[in-house]
Amino acid sequence: MSDPARPGGPNFENRDPNSPGFWDERFDQRFTPWDQAGVPDAFRDFVAAWPGDKPPNVLIPGCGSTYEALDFAQRGWPVRVIDFSPSAVASVQAQLRVHASIVEQADFFGYKPPFAPDWIYERAFLCALPRNRRLDYVAQMAHLLAPEALLGGFFFIGATPKKLPFGIDRPELDALLTPHFSLVDNREVSGSIPVFAGRERWMTWRRT
Repeated sequence: MSDPARPGGPNFENRDPNSPGFWDERFDQRFTPWDQAGVPDAFRDFVAAWPGDKPPNVLIPGCGSTYEALDFAQRGWPVRVIDFSPSAVASVQAQLRVHASIVEQADFFGYKPPFAPDWIYERAFLCALPRNRRLDYVAQMAHLLAPEALLGGFFFIGATPKKLPFGIDRPELDALLTPHFSLVDNREVSGSIPVFAGRERWMTWRRT
């Protein structure tokens, strides 16, 4: 997610990832090194193992170009996809086509979903937030998820405080989430794209 200066490379004016304009510039210039261009295997495995016959209500915050949203929509699972960047929203709506109505431009930190989420899917959202937004992140996650609901997905482990993606050390992640969540699954993943390679974990946290 870094944007190093290089000959012929993108030229960005906005350097604040707290701003929608930061992400607009990157989507507009098609600079999306975090985009896997497909559905990860760990995600498929988690969905396949979902217990019971009733599909969960799923919220995907900071959606970027999420391909998983189409997977949910095609399964008929209730899903809402949000991003505060108009360009990100336009990008994912174009991919979803007939399912574009599941996408909404909204700021996660004040968002009220149309349903009670059973699962909030974490995919390159926490690591897109500067360190000073992490307490806000967990507070909103805890607010949106009822007891037993899940926060699950990919977490980028290992601190990288000065550049995107903003990784987090495991002890800090535990300290951040354990006041409201308990860890129920933690596994290595394969097939990560270069920007995340060797640092991703699939983790599932249950709201306590």
